[in-house]
Amino acid sequence: MSNYIDFLKQVPIFSDLDEESLNIVANSGFLQSYKKDSLILSEEDAGNALFVISGGKVKVVRSDSGEKEVILAILNESDFFGEMALLDGLNRSANVIAMEDSKLFIIQRSEFLELLRKYPDVSIALLQELSTRLRASSMKIKALSLKDAEGKVATVLLQLAEDIGKIKQGIVEIEKLPFQHELANMAGTSRETISRTLHSFAKKGLVELDGSRLRIIDYEKFQEMFK
Repeated sequence: MSNYIDFLKQVPIFSDLDEESLNIVANSGFLQSYKKDSLILSEEDAGNALFVISGGKVKVVRSDSGEKEVILAILNESDFFGEMALLDGLNRSANVIAMEDSKLFIIQRSEFLELLRKYPDVSIALLQELSTRLRASSMKIKALSLKDAEGKVATVLLQLAEDIGKIKQGIVEIEKLPFQHELANMAGTSRETISRTLHSFAKKGLVELDGSRLRIIDYEKFQEMFK
């Protein structure tokens, strides 16, 4: 259980709780493993649990009637999902799929709602996180609807830099860049456009590509160019 507590300390909505309170949270949930490419949540599922990523990576996706996939977000360790349906009790708003073997800490709806009643700090932190996600979603929708192909790809790279990038001396490194078809699904464009734009960025000296690793050479300049 102490391992659960160490992990929960890194989760934004639980990070301000003391050791005793974290122990209560740890006892409120359980750990479950998912294989790569397995479906964790479906849009048709009832909102009966909160999921916190203990290890691995997942993608939040929507599919149209033609089964074309649009990636809404990529979530990593200490991120959580399922909070919207959990709060209103309605069905899920998207599918969630494991991008690699993953472990999720799951808290059932009744237990989580009790935690919100008992710990107002968790409620406040959850509201702050929801506001941050809503603001980010609004900015992304605006960017992807108004910008050209280059701007769309840059918007996705900036999102990934914020979510999973590591910054050092002004350079942001994204160690495991999603596959090009996944980037295309995030940007609402084609795989060919992703490939062409990434190589254009590299030719201009804005990024460096090294296998699945991408570096944004001057992150502040890149932000200014494509904000």
